[in-house]
Order: sequence, then C-alpha cells, then structure tokens
Amino acid sequence: MKSRSTLATWLGSLDGSRLARVLGARQDAASPPEPRSLGELADRLQRPGSVALVLPRLPLPHLQVAEALAALGVHASRDALVKLLGVVDDATTRELDAVLEALADHALVWPDGAGQPRMTGPLRQAWDTPLGLDAPLEELLAGTTSDELRGMLVTLGLKPPGAKPQRLAALVEHHSDPEQIASVVAKAPETARKLLDRLARTSARQPQFVVSGFPGPELEPGARWALDRGFLIHDRHRYGPARMPAEVALALRGPGWHAPFEPVPPCPRPASVTPTETDREASAAATAFVAHAASVLAACSATPPARLKSGGVGARELARIGKAAQADDAVVRITLETSYAAGLLGRDGDRVAPTEAYDAWAEQEPPEQFAVLLQAWQNLPLTPTQARDEDNRALPAVAGAPPCGGCAQARLGLLAAAAQLPAGQGARVAAELGPLIAWHRPLAHSSPQDGTPFAAVIREAELLGVLARGALSALGIHLRTGDTEGLSIECQRLVPSATAVARIGADLTAVVTGTPSARLTALLDSVADRETSGTASVWRFSAGGIRRALDAGRIPEDITADLAAVAGGPLPQPLSYLIADTARGHGRVRIAPAACVIHGDEPVLLAELAAHRGLAGLGLRQLAPTVLISRSPIDTTLAALRAEGYAPVAETAEGTVRIEKARPQRAASARVPTPRGTSTRDSGRIAVAATRATAPAAVDPNALANQLLTAPLTIPEPAPFDGGLPFATDTEEIVAGWAKRLPYSDIRQLAYAIDVGQPITVEYVATSGQQTVRTLSRLELDPPYLEAWCHLREAERVFTLSRIHGVMSVMSVMSVMPESVMPE
Repeated sequence: MKSRSTLATWLGSLDGSRLARVLGARQDAASPPEPRSLGELADRLQRPGSVALVLPRLPLPHLQVAEALAALGVHASRDALVKLLGVVDDATTRELDAVLEALADHALVWPDGAGQPRMTGPLRQAWDTPLGLDAPLEELLAGTTSDELRGMLVTLGLKPPGAKPQRLAALVEHHSDPEQIASVVAKAPETARKLLDRLARTSARQPQFVVSGFPGPELEPGARWALDRGFLIHDRHRYGPARMPAEVALALRGPGWHAPFEPVPPCPRPASVTPTETDREASAAATAFVAHAASVLAACSATPPARLKSGGVGARELARIGKAAQADDAVVRITLETSYAAGLLGRDGDRVAPTEAYDAWAEQEPPEQFAVLLQAWQNLPLTPTQARDEDNRALPAVAGAPPCGGCAQARLGLLAAAAQLPAGQGARVAAELGPLIAWHRPLAHSSPQDGTPFAAVIREAELLGVLARGALSALGIHLRTGDTEGLSIECQRLVPSATAVARIGADLTAVVTGTPSARLTALLDSVADRETSGTASVWRFSAGGIRRALDAGRIPEDITADLAAVAGGPLPQPLSYLIADTARGHGRVRIAPAACVIHGDEPVLLAELAAHRGLAGLGLRQLAPTVLISRSPIDTTLAALRAEGYAPVAETAEGTVRIEKARPQRAASARVPTPRGTSTRDSGRIAVAATRATAPAAVDPNALANQLLTAPLTIPEPAPFDGGLPFATDTEEIVAGWAKRLPYSDIRQLAYAIDVGQPITVEYVATSGQQTVRTLSRLELDPPYLEAWCHLREAERVFTLSRIHGVMSVMSVMSVMPESVMPE
C-alpha cells in the first residue's frame, strides 16, 4: 500500500507530457477501460502480470540496475546503488541517471520525496535471488524467538534491548554495517571464516550444506559459530539449508566487489555502407523473396500440403513445396508461417489450404504482397526458420506451437540493435550483431545455429531485405517505428511492380525479369515447366506442358494467341511447331468409362438395344456398329436385357462363355436318437453311421397341422427340475446341469440337436461381455463345454454351456435371414 501511495504521489507530480510518456511505455497497464484516477493507474502499473510484460523489452543495463535495487531491498538508496554498481566517473553516472529515467518511464522505479529510488513490489519479486543473494536479515529473522535474538546480540557483545522488535532492529542495524561484520569475522576461527567466505561467493541457489531440525553437532565445521551470531540463519519450521542474509554476503564479498553494470553496448566491427548500397541490396532481397513466396503459395494452391497427425507441415511436404517453387527451406518456412499469420492459409481438415484472402492477395502487385508478409513476420510469436529443436529433431511448419515471447523479442532486439549503429556504417559480418541483440534484449530467445546466437533471426532479416550490408534498411526503419504508411511507400519504392511480359526464345524458354504477374504466372505454369525463380524466372516449353493445357480444355489457337500477347509479337517458329505437333496427336486415343461391354455380330440388334427406352437406365453408349458399353455391372445388365425379352450370355475375363449352373439344394443330414447308456462322444459317431443307413421318413405338413389343431388343449408339464417328469434323455439332464440360464424348452431343443446332429442357432455371451448369435453344427457335448463348427467364424470352436442364453431352431432363423448371411 505504501508503494502504491508513493507511486500515485509521483505520478501526480508529473506534467502532462511526462505522464503520457509513462502511459505510452506501459500501454499494457493503461489498456481499456481507461483508469479513472491516479490511484487506479498506480494499481495497474504494479500488477505482477503488467511488470512481467515490461521486463522482456528492457535492455541489459536496465535489468542490471533493477536487479541491484532488488538486492538492496527496502533499504535501497542512491548512494548504496552507486556503491554497489561501482559507479565512479561522471560518464557512468550519467549513464546510470539515464537508466533510472528510463525505468521511471516504465513506472518500475521512481524517486520519492527525498529523491531516493523506490521500486514496485512485483519488480522486487522478479528475482528469487538477485545478484545471487538471499533475502535480507529482517525477513530471515521473522520466525526467530526473542530469546534467540537476545543470544545473538550477547554473543556479538551487544547489550540486548528488552522487547523483541527492539532486539531485531538492533541486530539488523549491526549487520547493515559492513565494517562491523568484517571486524567480527576477522576474529572468527579459521574454519568459520572459510565457510562464510565460500557461502558469500556462492549463489543462494546452490546451498552448501543442509540441516534438519535444530542446529546440532552434525553441522559443517564453523557453522555453529556463524549461526550463533546471525551470520547464518536456519528456519526451524522447514527442512532446508542454512541461509546467509544479503547484508552479510555483501559485506563479506568486500568493497572491491561490484554488481555488473554495462551501460555501453558492444560494438561489432564496422563497415562503411551508403544508403544507395543498402537500398540496392534490400530491393534485390525483397524482390526475390516476394517472387519465391508467390511461387510457394501457388504450389500450395495447386496441391495443399498435408498436415502431420501431430500437427503442422512436415519435412517431406516442405521439400516438395520447395522443389515445386524453386525455393530453399528457409523461404518456404517463412512464407508458410507469415501467410498463415496473415490469414492467407488456413487449416482445412488434414491439410493446409489457401483461403479466399489468398485469391485477393494473388491479384495484388508485389509491393502490396510483400508489405502484408513483412508486417506478419514482425509480429510472429516464433522463429519460423528454426527447423530443429534442442534435441536436433525436425520441427514442422504451421504447427500451432505455443507463442514464444523470447522469439518475438529477438526480432525486436535485432531492429533496435541495428538502429543503434552509426549512420553510414553496418556490421562487417552480420552474425556479429548477435551480442548487440543480446544487450538490447537479454531475455530474448537466441535460437543459436552452429553456436552463433541469433543467427536464425539475422538470416530471416537478410532474406526479407530488412537487414542489408549489416545495416538496417529503409524497410527495417519503418518496420521498427511501426509506420505502416511509410513501410508501404518504401515497399513501392524498393519492390518493382509485376511484369506482364515474357521474352520467349527459339530455345523453347520464356524468361521473365522481375516478379511475374499473377495472370502471366498462371499462363506460363499451364503450358510450361518452371526451371528457376527469383529476380528472373525461367519456364521451359515441352510437349508435356502443351499437352497439360490441352487436357485442361484449351485449344491450340487460344494457346498461341495468349502466348503471343505476353510475348509482344509472333511466337518463335519452334514453339509454334511444338504446339501444332502436340495438338495433332492429342486425343487420337480416347478412354471411356464402362462397367461392362456388349458386343455381337448384328449391327441392327445392337442399334436396337442402344435406342431401347426400357434399357435407358443401363447407360448404354454405342462405340461401334457391333460394340456397346454399359455403365451398369454385368449382372445388372444381364438381368435388364433378359427382362426385356433378349437372350444375352455372359463372358469370362478370358472371352469364353460363362456357364451358369444352379447349385443343387440338399437337405441337412439327420441322426437317430442316442440310445440310453451311450456316452455323448460315442453317440456322435453312432448317429452318423445310423444316418447313412436309414433315410428319414417324409412328413406331410398338412397332416401335421390338422393333427395339432384337433389335439386337445393341455397345460405344459412342469420341467423336471421343478418337480415334473424326469428328463427324457441323459443329454437333457447333462445340458440342464450346466446351462443354468436356459429354460426347459431351450434345453430340450439343444439336447435334441446334439443327439440327432441337427444345426442349431444359439445366443452366446463371449468372455468380453459381447452378445452374439452363432449358428452351430457338428455338435459334440463335453461338459461343461460344447464343441461345434461355428458358421460365423468358419472354424471349430469350443463354447461354454453356461454362456448360452438362448436357443432357436436354425430353420426358423433361416426363414428370416437374408440369403447373403445364411449358414452353409
């Protein structure tokens, strides 16, 4: 609350222009709805999320000063900051003042009424151990008892006050004086001095020893002496290392130790470069890139790249697109990512296809096309040319990976670094801009390639013409400032308009200087094959390309006229001959779709079939006086012709007449009942022998029906297990003992099928719980199992009797089953 109050007071003391500068630097915190008071603005400026958005945009000295202030804590002062950073000369002092002013513009650090620097709470919490230091003594002593504080003061030779707050204040005051700490440590045992010196110069993230519970004799030599005097603090409420207060660590590091402060950026080796040279190289790079980008997107339009199951366009598809567009992998990746970000590409199921916005983009001039892609590149939340991850695995393009804030900052850092180069100078080697980018954006993702930091983003800037001859081009200047209108003007100046004419030579090539227009590209792609692309594109004419245009429905006269229009005159004689020769042989052989062919020796009969209205549904078409083709299958065509009174015959694939034989229908074999006392396995063999010897007597269904109708109505007798009559056969009794879920009527039916060898259909529940219907034959009872031939699986199977939940006659099933699923 105190930090909020001092920040609101400082904001109220600013004039309008300075306050506007603060709001401009922290647009994330002042975003709509607009704050209604300075107090509300102060609350927004101190939000942890707001501070986290600002830190990645700060240069190295700003982060170094902020970390030093965080290490000093609430007792930070300007003098302490100057001493900690080792600022001694006037030039460095001015640099420090400029850094504090910039931090104030971001509302991270501001001066209080006494001119001392104050910082927002979230900024102090941005570092767990700033400068490798632990928390201040007052924070570490929060859980210490009054008696423990008294013991530390007595051990130090100080008179302890009466109350705990006064004792804590006295100990903090003593440890805040580096000279007093140094004098006490100088009298310590050698083991304690070595221990404290090592811990003071070791990061707080790397504890050297761990204690559990109360400090005991198991501590490292010298630790007890330091704990008794408050030079090391142990938290009794948690397991962990003894901690050294920040004041003690700073005092033991000595007056010669200073926090890092690098206000001057590194300087790459300079090379003189004129604006004309920069413009020339930037123009060539931008022109080549937009030409390649148009080719890449045209290839995607012709054949949209497939997406991997894990997402994104894989290496194989990227290679295919690069080969079709004559572009390397870096250009393909940049084009796909920027086009996807600009809405020119979109996901379409398992592919990445151009959108309707691409059609409008393709009709624009190259300067307008390039401006769209360039602005999309600036705002990309990733590094598109980073083709491999930390494990050297290939990365797909357009994979929808989580946004990389460090990648975007690397791009902004490059623009800021190149803008700081002196006028008329550029980096002799562009890769030497890497350390300068790291100075401007220390938290950026370096994406090193071959050990060179920021090599990927530098290469991208060169491909796009943002960086030329190691200096920022006019495109990069307007891109950095966010001047959209100025960027559009520079694109119009540096990127030439599309070329609508081609130079067609007698060697059957078409050469286009610059970027070909969309209409010219479409025309040449339809009749020729592209060999090279870039600042000059070359197409080569061949019979295959002319044939491709003819297959698309073009006629030779139109092809000649269109090519003559873009050539600005008559076509070379070799090309005219090529078009004429290819057209002369085009279509001499035709292929028609057909399901079957009808032929005969009587042209009049074939003509009659072709004109027959009743056969119109077959889709007959006459190819010759004695040949018809049908769009319907052979069996459908046969049936239709026979239904109209004709007598066709079918042929085999070898041309011979197909013989149609009706399969004779046979009844299933029957078995005689198994005699009493015969085992079930033997009964099967006996039944088969008896069946061969005795033929079943024929049954008159009408007589059986009359007999059933005239029989008196009787109540079904109770099942044997319900106290009724005994089982009719041993098989019934055996089946009833194991098939507990079957009613007596199903038991009798199943037992009868086993005894006489009759096929049976059962409802069976498999071990997986799935219920199926199986038709079984060749039944053999082997309790508790039933061995049979399963017509569903067409194999011998073993069934558990207890899993049979229903039985039905196979004849009743066959009466309602379609013929295609009847058991054999």
